[in-house]
Amino acid sequence: MTKQEIIDILKECEAFLEGHFLLSSGLHSGGYCQCAKLLRYPDKAAAVLAEVAAQVEDLGITKVCGPAMGGIIVSYELARQLGVESVFTERKDGVMQLRRGFTAGKGDRVLISEDVVTTGKSTLETVDALTAMGAEVVGVACIADRTKGESALNMPIYSAVKLDFPTYAPEDCPLCKTGAPLVKPGSRAELKG
Repeated sequence: MTKQEIIDILKECEAFLEGHFLLSSGLHSGGYCQCAKLLRYPDKAAAVLAEVAAQVEDLGITKVCGPAMGGIIVSYELARQLGVESVFTERKDGVMQLRRGFTAGKGDRVLISEDVVTTGKSTLETVDALTAMGAEVVGVACIADRTKGESALNMPIYSAVKLDFPTYAPEDCPLCKTGAPLVKPGSRAELKG
């Protein structure tokens, strides 16, 4: 599947958004990828994530771990396609951790799954949780990679599509200057904007 075919599917599902958005980082952007809209359609999500599964099928992965919320369904679908276990991390007392009886440890080769990777904050917290238990993290898989190759993640990122939406500091945002309404579409608490 080509990049344009994936973007077309994202647009068809209303997951590829254009407008004026406040990102979790506090920056503004004219584009946003709301992957939850894609994940409403199992057949379309499976087709898009098959692109990622093909990239990681030879890594010897034993588990796929998705940080809550955005990575959970992605983890499930990738694990289904790869024939391995799916688990997820969630925050308890502000710390990302495996709960609900999920485990990972020595001998586990874990792929972390996300819907979108931008800063990698949740991913890094999940890496810490898994490596503290003795597991080896082999990389990060996502639907959309928005890092522009500038992430703090020191591991490979496997994505269905790379997106490069320009971002702006609020005081330099050309969209603010036009008066376009600012929308906060993400799941993290609003920081500043």
